[in-house]
Amino acid sequence: MAERKAFLLRISPELWESLEVWAADELRSVNGQIEFLLAHAVRAAGREKKRRPRGGSRDRESPP
Repeated sequence: MAERKAFLLRISPELWESLEVWAADELRSVNGQIEFLLAHAVRAAGREKKRRPRGGSRDRESPP
């Protein structure tokens, strides 16, 4: 699994409480809920980084 980047996020107590309730409703941690929401926003904005297919060669020809 890919390593995750850790960072500090400062948000209001009211927003934290709303995220806690929302996360619990969807059986996620607050961290998981924030990551889910950010990933959704990135996809919706068309900013998702394109991934290379797994197992494929990188611009190399296949051996004969």
